[in-house]
Amino acid sequence: MDSPPSLPPLNSLPPVNWDALDALVLDFARSDRLVVPPHAAPADAADATCPSPPSSPSSSSTTATSSAPSSSSSSSSSYRSRLLILRARRALEAGDVDAALALLRAHAPAALADHRLLFHLHKQRFVELMRRGTEVDREAALDCLRTALAPCALDAYPEAYEEFKHIMLVLIYDKDDPLSPVVNEWSIKRRYELAGLLSSILRAHLQAYDPILSMILRYLISIHKVYCMRQGISSPISDLTERLLFEDRDPPVVPQECSLEAPPFDEVDVQALAHAVELTRQGAVDSLKFAKGDLYQAFQNELCRMKLDLTLLDKLVHEYCIYRGIVEGGSHILPGTAELECKQNNNVNNETQLECEMANNQNGDCSTSDITRDDSWSRRLRRVRSSTSGQRRRKRWRGRVDDLDYACEALLDANKHDSLSPALDMDEDTVVDQQDLVANSNTSDTRNMEDQKYEVVLEMQDLTRKGMASKVVEEISSIDPEFFPQNPILLFQLKQVEFLKLVASGDHVAALKVASTHLGPLAANNQALLKPLKETLVTLIKPNEDVLNGVSLPVLASSLQVAMSRRLGIEEPQLMKIVRAAIHTHTEWFKLQMCKDRFEHFLKIDSLKEVNPPVGSCSMSKGHTDECGNGSSQITTCSSGKVPDEGSSPQVSSEAACDENAILKVMEFLALPRADAIQLLMQYNGNAETVIQQIFQ
Repeated sequence: MDSPPSLPPLNSLPPVNWDALDALVLDFARSDRLVVPPHAAPADAADATCPSPPSSPSSSSTTATSSAPSSSSSSSSSYRSRLLILRARRALEAGDVDAALALLRAHAPAALADHRLLFHLHKQRFVELMRRGTEVDREAALDCLRTALAPCALDAYPEAYEEFKHIMLVLIYDKDDPLSPVVNEWSIKRRYELAGLLSSILRAHLQAYDPILSMILRYLISIHKVYCMRQGISSPISDLTERLLFEDRDPPVVPQECSLEAPPFDEVDVQALAHAVELTRQGAVDSLKFAKGDLYQAFQNELCRMKLDLTLLDKLVHEYCIYRGIVEGGSHILPGTAELECKQNNNVNNETQLECEMANNQNGDCSTSDITRDDSWSRRLRRVRSSTSGQRRRKRWRGRVDDLDYACEALLDANKHDSLSPALDMDEDTVVDQQDLVANSNTSDTRNMEDQKYEVVLEMQDLTRKGMASKVVEEISSIDPEFFPQNPILLFQLKQVEFLKLVASGDHVAALKVASTHLGPLAANNQALLKPLKETLVTLIKPNEDVLNGVSLPVLASSLQVAMSRRLGIEEPQLMKIVRAAIHTHTEWFKLQMCKDRFEHFLKIDSLKEVNPPVGSCSMSKGHTDECGNGSSQITTCSSGKVPDEGSSPQVSSEAACDENAILKVMEFLALPRADAIQLLMQYNGNAETVIQQIFQ
């Protein structure tokens, strides 16, 4: 039996803007207080591009979601609110309704104006008091019925009084009786459903939405799963996505009665929301009512109902941060991460190399006749250490706070509201954990050979970003003479940068020497490089100040990092694999839908697709880049500043044949996905009435 078709290999998928992902990851780590930044370190590139929380394109309202992300007070407020929501949720899941009510009264009293929610909370409180079973608790339960539940049932919602009479059966039926008419009311599952409902309501009231990264992953993974299922193809990341995004969601929020009088919503918005987060049409309408017609707030509400495994997500983010040099660390720090392993023959024991290195620091060079590659790595790292002595270039990973009760007590104590524990609300420019300082003192002595190689990869990436191409080529060639013969396109692009910098400085003689010595021979051995070579030489006649405008050093730096890492056996982070595959299926999914994604810009997915190519790469085919670059496939193959929208060419003519109103009508009446509605309309000359008649015959 033939195996099902699968997605193309991950390495051959279109490039992703890893700098944009860096900013999203850093925003996530800061929002959830997972990192302790370097002491008194200047803001890095990722800091400068830290993404804003998503704000509604159709609204200029000054909500928390549209406030400036750089404001530490806004970030701290969101963090406090999310901790409040989490503590209230945990209290309900544990059956402590009184604690949840106390939190709401103290910190979110507006949420209790929702009589539907208040009725549900009092019902659960009554059940929990009965569950305890003591005489005192039974008296308290009866008092709850008289003073809280009965009055609330009168104006909560039309069915509330019937539910009130039904819940009273708990008084006479035992919780262990599987045949009782109130077996569902006794169920522990009710705690979790109510906890999820409360979380959704509080999140909207407090505008305490999750960081953008977690919302992007929910959205992209859900689209990825649907796309693979509908196309009947296997996913190379299914193991990760199944563990990261759970199937169940928090219960939907039912709008209050006053919201039912809201004017009808645009059907375009209803269908966009329904298909973006897999809702029924009525579910999308209810969600819009709860959000008072704000499509983007409704979208955030629905995304945050999806449940992520935060423990796994933290591990994926940590692994990515180490790989990209956002935080300090190495292979020995992250459990479950593949060990860094050099694929070259290595006959020298790591401990011997470290001893040799320490001896070199004290007594000069190690007296060996043949300098091994491992010696080269060690010598290179010594230079790295000396150049960064006493300087912390990257942030430190702190991890998620485990003691939630202590954290929330500090956050919710009114007397300490403005003087939070540094570990919870830290000044990102000055605070350093004492544990981190202790660990830092031993880092240089315990780092093994694999981590040394890893550090060098990061420094080569950093030098490339700074445009120090000649130094990068010199260092890598001294470390691994076989690297550039196996990656000629990377060498060509680095030498291009060197050439262009010389031209920009006015040194045309030196630039031509670089071209004749390096660029020419490389192009002679690879026909795909001839056109980029010609385009590079044309810069000689351009004004010097315009020469470097087309250079994209971050993309080249990322490509170099990937190639070097693969050469050394450093595994690509799993988060990269998820994003690369999910971005591809997102593009393919909207090709099928024959429309643009309404939420792509809102979630900054477009920034992940926006890749500026290095100069000259536009002329090289993707196949040549992959074949010759051996890992440089992240370099885009087009000359525009954005990856081509693969779904925009053949589908436009098909969609043009169908009126948008006809598409929406078929989607609404038949509850069909957009792509299926278009296919049916094309069969019946775009006539929606004919399609509907044929289906119902």
